[in-house]
Amino acid sequence: QVQLVESGGGLVQAGGSLRLSCVASGKIVSIGDMGWYRQAPGKPRERVGYVTSGGLTKYGDSVKGRFTISRDNTKFKMFMQMNNLERDDSAVYSCNAENVYLDNYYYDSWGQGTQVTVSS
Repeated sequence: QVQLVESGGGLVQAGGSLRLSCVASGKIVSIGDMGWYRQAPGKPRERVGYVTSGGLTKYGDSVKGRFTISRDNTKFKMFMQMNNLERDDSAVYSCNAENVYLDNYYYDSWGQGTQVTVSS
């Protein structure tokens, strides 16, 4: 079994910063790509960015230059530093792990999400 848990969300003013964490637990052998997604009320889920197993990162245009994703493969953790937050960044942020290998099988796993609210 694999479980992903996000943390670090909260209420901040525009221009502020937050650092989100995602921790994968279980008898995990390896994890492929990991990504951050967000969903605001009335809008579809959006991929914020992701980091590959090799450490390469890619970001959506709306957050490029403001958000930074990193991972720690030894501890199966992923982080996202969010700077210069805007009102449009308000959403529930969820982490995703692809190709989580355990019990001789590959799984895709999602966390429960953490709320980020940016006020002006």
